[in-house]
Amino acid sequence: MPAAGERSAARREATGRRLARFAALRGGAGRGRWGPARAYRRQLAEKLRGRELPLGARYHVFVDPPGPKIGNGGSTLHVLRCLEDLYGDKWTSFIVLLIHSGGYSQRLPNASALGKIFTALPFGDPVYQMLDLKLAMYIDFPSHMKPGILVTCSDDLELYSTGLTETITFDKPGFTALAHPSDLTVGTTHGVFVLDPSSISGKGGLEYTSCHHFLHKPDVETMRQCGAVCVRGNSSQLSSSGDHSDSEMDSECVYTDSIFYMDHSVAKQLLMFYKQIGTLSCEIDAYGDFLQALGPGATQDYTKNTSNVTKEESQLVEVRQKLYSLLKGTALNVIVLNNSKFYHIGTTQEYLFHFTSDSKLKFELDLLPVAFSSFSEKAESLDQSASVIQSILEPGCSVGPGSVIEYSRIGPEVSVGKKSIISGSHINVKVDIPSNCFLSSLSIKINGQVKYISMVFSVEDDLKRSVKLLSEIHSLQFFGVSLLECLELWGVKVSDQLFSGENTRLGLWTARIFPVCSTLSESVRMSLKMLNSVRHMSAFKLHGFKLLSVEEMLTYKDVEDMLKFRKQIYDEICLQRQKEKSDL
Repeated sequence: MPAAGERSAARREATGRRLARFAALRGGAGRGRWGPARAYRRQLAEKLRGRELPLGARYHVFVDPPGPKIGNGGSTLHVLRCLEDLYGDKWTSFIVLLIHSGGYSQRLPNASALGKIFTALPFGDPVYQMLDLKLAMYIDFPSHMKPGILVTCSDDLELYSTGLTETITFDKPGFTALAHPSDLTVGTTHGVFVLDPSSISGKGGLEYTSCHHFLHKPDVETMRQCGAVCVRGNSSQLSSSGDHSDSEMDSECVYTDSIFYMDHSVAKQLLMFYKQIGTLSCEIDAYGDFLQALGPGATQDYTKNTSNVTKEESQLVEVRQKLYSLLKGTALNVIVLNNSKFYHIGTTQEYLFHFTSDSKLKFELDLLPVAFSSFSEKAESLDQSASVIQSILEPGCSVGPGSVIEYSRIGPEVSVGKKSIISGSHINVKVDIPSNCFLSSLSIKINGQVKYISMVFSVEDDLKRSVKLLSEIHSLQFFGVSLLECLELWGVKVSDQLFSGENTRLGLWTARIFPVCSTLSESVRMSLKMLNSVRHMSAFKLHGFKLLSVEEMLTYKDVEDMLKFRKQIYDEICLQRQKEKSDL
């Protein structure tokens, strides 16, 4: 059996091949007819103008209907409706790639303003974003796919290697899902397929089988009881964990989900169902609520289990039961990718780990320490484990190990500590940015005027956590200090006006603590002063400033101005490269 290193090398080689094919299509007339908000449309238009995407496909951005959140399952149904509205019956002849790109990205806030699908990656010229990489990884699919819908998310990647003569084909009726051998802990946060063990040998790059039934985020005991755990001994078992350990040699594994395909007969049934419901007022999970109804072993039990649901709505159980009745008996075909690895880049910790540490993803994608950036090697100290993406580092600055700088301009007297994230910022003052610092700047528009605001946190702060009462906000932590103490240092009063949105979600996401400024560099300076006051327990009063929460800055964001700043950096790097060439 090939060693883990050899398998990783095979994935690297296969990934490189796909990227090369995609690079040839960038700006060309792509043959696959992938059919993928204003921020998204604007960025898509920019990417097409810059010839960064295949031009032959049709790209659409569909926004969920107004009203309650409907989850990625509800969004899938809504997209089918939008396609029918646009194309009539013709949509059933299309091959569609549907990428769920929504969400507030509270666990990776540098993606909040412009979307996770546009997260920059440390390679490529111009730099690749998640969208480019998704299209590159699926580049072989359209030519082996019957009309239908391929559903994926915007913050995960599947890297895989198959035999040269093996092809991944999506041509069966019903649903078809990719499966990745994973260790059991990964299974607890994913979907898990219960397969007939005799139908998989673990040999070769891929194997076709069908699923008895599908488990959604099961605990280990449930996996064992349902027969989902395979004992592979020392066979060619692989792990698809996105974590830090190398568990590719584990003897026990489960097969976990990533992307799935549905043919048009199923898609039409789902669209009919959506029209019959009228208005959807609950969150449906495309994985949990569609796939759990499939396969001969499916039962209705899951329809009443709401333990994984963020907000239980009265309609949920009823909608699940209707979906179960509709989909029951539909096949769930599975393509087992024996040499594959699933990576998730949805949190600050995962982002830092995969881009800067000695991760498998870094090796398999050939990620660079400096991608499309300008810095003079003689002048500043840049740790080799740092990652710099489309940024300008002026002579004299230093960047510590394990930090990521993206779309930023860093002045000569700036020192960035370890494991920090700097995004969209202009820092032109003498400053030491501490380790584990998260700093992200946004352009906003208030009353027709462009202003700037920078959020600053610890990379370990929990922006999703909230309390219900003002008397409980002492339990919220900002850079390891009680938020209540921070507010005192900043001279900010505790009142009902302190938090934006519904007054039952009091947390770092809704706290009005960040000052609106007239320049980008000034907003960075103010936020770093706030952080400094907390680190040194010295007062820094925020009097006279308009203060916004992260939630509010996202509603006021000025996408045009943010993209303009990125374009200025891009143009300056191009100019410098031309100058360097002519100097040679």
